[in-house]
Amino acid sequence: MKTKAITDIDTALRIYYQYPEIGNSQIRELFGVTNGRTMARYKRAVQEEQMNRNVKTSQLHTVNTEVAYDVWGIDVVGLEKRREKLKKLGLSA
Repeated sequence: MKTKAITDIDTALRIYYQYPEIGNSQIRELFGVTNGRTMARYKRAVQEEQMNRNVKTSQLHTVNTEVAYDVWGIDVVGLEKRREKLKKLGLSA
């Protein structure tokens, strides 16, 4: 699925580890999107994959974070490595 770039590595990692399920506010924070249709398109793709994997959510308007990151192509392990490298180079706080 084609998505916008994430806003920053720290935000992506924080959302991944903090929320087992994410909704519009986390999607907005993660990608910087404000358009409701765009958020709905992002969530729809995840909901389809959740059905394929038989993953359920506890709330109606949220999606599973792990499945969402898979669908959106966000590699958490890769982000963690990049974040550590940036810290070693002194390029990140």
